[in-house]
Amino acid sequence: MCGRYVLKSAPRRILQQFGVVDGRGETSRSEEWRPRFNLAPSQFAPVVRSDPQGARLDMLRWGLVPPWAHDETFAQRTVNARGETASRLPAFRAAFKARRCIVPADGFYEWQYLPGSTHKQPWYIHRRDGELLAFAGLWEHWQPRGRAEALHTFTIITTEANAWMTPVHTRMPAILDAPGVRAWLDASTPPEALQALLAPAPEDALDRYPVGRAVGNPRNDSPELLEPVQPETARS
Repeated sequence: MCGRYVLKSAPRRILQQFGVVDGRGETSRSEEWRPRFNLAPSQFAPVVRSDPQGARLDMLRWGLVPPWAHDETFAQRTVNARGETASRLPAFRAAFKARRCIVPADGFYEWQYLPGSTHKQPWYIHRRDGELLAFAGLWEHWQPRGRAEALHTFTIITTEANAWMTPVHTRMPAILDAPGVRAWLDASTPPEALQALLAPAPEDALDRYPVGRAVGNPRNDSPELLEPVQPETARS
């Protein structure tokens, strides 16, 4: 799964790399945007999505809530969507057809199980070339009766890990290259082509290093979280 990620790049870099307009509004530019070193579910984050005027950057809450959900707690179960089943499951299939998005990230965290240890080793994973990652995502709007404004939420799609990632975890985010980003946001892309995009990343695309266990607490959100540490080892 993907349960924590980093987005420390300035808005301008995101807008330029993805060729989008800023749809966050004047208020959110000053109040909601700041470098994030430990983004966690239920928090708001920038997401690239399409509208009739073209792709735009908006602030959405992490954890997808479908229109038919009874309450917001549904989001606790939909932080991630499995790429193998997202097009079929009730919570995601409508969004898969019509509300796809890109979740930009500088990197993400994953926890490695260590046999014989009471702890897991967290790793920070990022692109080797230093460019932003583009996670395939889905978004939805939820507006129950009596609520003045709709809540817009998103989920990150995951896929099987490639061989490079497998020693750390069996899953990884579905990461798109530039043509994949365009196809994912294009309403005319056929379902079989969309499904083909949700493949493991190339073996040489990413790099990783171990970080401290402080990333396990979502209240911790500072650059120090990205400092490398000596990795823990499995105990026999």
